Amino acid sequence: IGIDESGKGDYFGPLVIAAVRLDERAQVELDRLGVRDSKQLTDQRCKELAQLIKEKHPQSYEIVEIPPARYNALYKQFRAEKQNLNNLLAWGHARALENLLEKAPCSYAISDRFGDTGYIRSKLMAKGASVQLLQEPGAEKYTAVAAASVLARDRFLFRLKALGDELGMSLPKGASPAVVARAKEIVAAMGEEALANVAKLHFKTTDTVLGRPPRKPN
Repeated sequence: IGIDESGKGDYFGPLVIAAVRLDERAQVELDRLGVRDSKQLTDQRCKELAQLIKEKHPQSYEIVEIPPARYNALYKQFRAEKQNLNNLLAWGHARALENLLEKAPCSYAISDRFGDTGYIRSKLMAKGASVQLLQEPGAEKYTAVAAASVLARDRFLFRLKALGDELGMSLPKGASPAVVARAKEIVAAMGEEALANVAKLHFKTTDTVLGRPPRKPN
């Protein structure tokens, strides 16, 4: 099982974590299709590959989506418990892994390494605790992790567009000046509280948008 996330560095939109289980045959198939780290793919190609993965392996993936409002609530909860963003990420990775293990057993899981390697394991429940978990930088080199990155990014892009459609304006990716400008438009049109439903409020971007002094990193 490979696990990866999308949306972590994007101010707007959800955090999405995907898990994909592959056997050797499926790995060869996805390699042949050109599945690789979603950061190396265009949005359109990511969408096409995600569709193929879901069609060919409908029981071999799981996606956990944390919408902005839920994300902000969880972040606040984790901070109150003296935990940080890596703990929240680990919680999402663990949920995706556990949910996929409900469909079929697997002995090994691989994810990108972020922070202490114990973060994900500390969030696992019974099924996940029996899995041998490998965490290393650049884990997207493994096909299962690359496939997870494709599914996570595709879902993120879909939800980002849906959020923008609800507002009647497009929501840019990342945390660029264009993102700041759009966030200011949202606040001007709908009020400061509207940001909580579309953005990750702990980003320093929020201070810039609201004209507040920068907070200490957390």
